[in-house]
Amino acid sequence: MDLFEKLTAKALRHPQRIVLPEGLEPRTLTAADRIIADGLAQIILIGNRNEVLGMARELKLTNIEKATIVDPADEVVIDRYAPLFFKLRQSKGITMEEARLITANPLYLGCLMVKSGDADGQVAGAMNTTGNVLRAAFQVIKTIPGISVVSGAFVMLLPEGSPYGKDGIMIFADCAVVPEPTAEELAQIAIATARTARDIAGIKPRVALLSYSTKGSAKGERVDKVIEATRLAHEMEPGLILDGELQADAAIVPSVAGSKAPNSPLSGRANVLVFPSLEVGNIAYKLVQRLGGVQAVGPVLQGLAAPVNDLSRGCYPEDIYKTIIITCNQAIGLKNLE
Repeated sequence: MDLFEKLTAKALRHPQRIVLPEGLEPRTLTAADRIIADGLAQIILIGNRNEVLGMARELKLTNIEKATIVDPADEVVIDRYAPLFFKLRQSKGITMEEARLITANPLYLGCLMVKSGDADGQVAGAMNTTGNVLRAAFQVIKTIPGISVVSGAFVMLLPEGSPYGKDGIMIFADCAVVPEPTAEELAQIAIATARTARDIAGIKPRVALLSYSTKGSAKGERVDKVIEATRLAHEMEPGLILDGELQADAAIVPSVAGSKAPNSPLSGRANVLVFPSLEVGNIAYKLVQRLGGVQAVGPVLQGLAAPVNDLSRGCYPEDIYKTIIITCNQAIGLKNLE
């Protein structure tokens, strides 16, 4: 059973309520129709009901009528969720009138539904920028207690027979959000990525914080940052198998680890790689993807108190379908369901 078969089976056992703010976007509707047909989630679409169903008919989709459709222009809807947004943002000087206007924005309305407990997660970005998707999530859903930074991880599905990772899976982060994390942020990214490894990949995390130095082989401010991040991450989650600072080969090759880091608890078998900057992480995942024939799934946004995932505006319905399944599994993980 491959990764997505496992994720699909778990979603089927524990159907979650996933809100899709881009309710008139054709690829989103196509993916939603398939999710409903497969019984993998309870879909909530944001948009005018007649327009959504009309688009579904044009696309010859037969299951959209089974979705919950929420109209962002409905005053009853605004009355329900605007007070929550006002409460969340009144310290920033927002008025109730402004709160009502913002609540009518589907990205914000979807996040408010998640925040209020009326949905379990949100998927958007097929027609909205990453900045807009994340802004709504930051302002409404906020982060997990103890985590102040949102980051992006990629699940790397290695070719069959690869000696690296666990069951052909590795997790790379941060490859999508934080350009130059501080030591504190890097520690939080390590903890959040370990949770992603458990919830999405279903593997026991073995976390390496990477550097151009292994255990003092080089000096510099960037090395010091990784050393401090490793110390902080150990304090945050003492039971986690985690080590740093490590060069990439010392993290994933047992023979190299035996030479460069003989006392490392990872023993060269890391399956979670935490990069010291977004630049390094983004370059690394793309090189591994293209040169190594590796499938990169993501980015999976992590650190939020409830799952919100961003799509590429060039995505396909299959990408949205898989992202919904990932979001379901994140929600299941946050609820500690088996």
